[in-house]
Amino acid sequence: MSLPADARLFAVVPAGGTGTRMGMPLPKQYLSVNGRTLAEHTLSRLLSLARIEKVIVATAKDDLWWPQLGVAHHPRVQSALGGDTRAASVLSCLELLSQQAKGSDWVLVHDMARPCIRLSDIEKLLQACEAQGAILALPVTDTIKQADNDHIAATLARDAIWRALTPQCFPLGALRDALRDGLARNLPITDEASAMEAQGWQPRLVEGRGDNLKVTLPSDLPLLRFYLAQQEEEGLAWQFA
Repeated sequence: MSLPADARLFAVVPAGGTGTRMGMPLPKQYLSVNGRTLAEHTLSRLLSLARIEKVIVATAKDDLWWPQLGVAHHPRVQSALGGDTRAASVLSCLELLSQQAKGSDWVLVHDMARPCIRLSDIEKLLQACEAQGAILALPVTDTIKQADNDHIAATLARDAIWRALTPQCFPLGALRDALRDGLARNLPITDEASAMEAQGWQPRLVEGRGDNLKVTLPSDLPLLRFYLAQQEEEGLAWQFA
């Protein structure tokens, strides 16, 4: 099964965090890498997919950098006020989007801090998406240990463990309602799939590329530059109108 060709598709990008772990004087999404901010790298890729009708970006209330970016004023980009958590920021975007889209429409939620996402991975996700949604993910290759007070409690079967990536794709209305419920119940919502799982959903895992890096620490920046250069050497380019 794949997302129907006539299904309306939107994107949501939470970007209200401060990036304190980066230890920088500005949020990480505004760091410049290879002449563009992380936000510009990420949004240029999403906007290159013509099927995405609109991208809703959640920003912090006191964000002084976002309005200065040209992409913030793109006709297919709209801003929403972010919340105290990722889940609250995504929900804020979905509430805004609900005023202009149906609950049966679909939404891709993608981290602003993942600027290396490939359009081929997004297309793969959409092709594999089932009725209960789907997420990009990677099967782990390391041996995984469960800890108990800094000691090993168990070795987990790694063939059943995946690392969640983004984008994650779900019906707009179902995801909005799941986030509302999860926040009301103070559930530990770490990504959109976890909110859907709490509702009994079983989203599909779609294997993505290893270069879909999430920039979190300063040590991620050299790897980001490497991946961007590698993609440029492959002749990949992202243009949008």
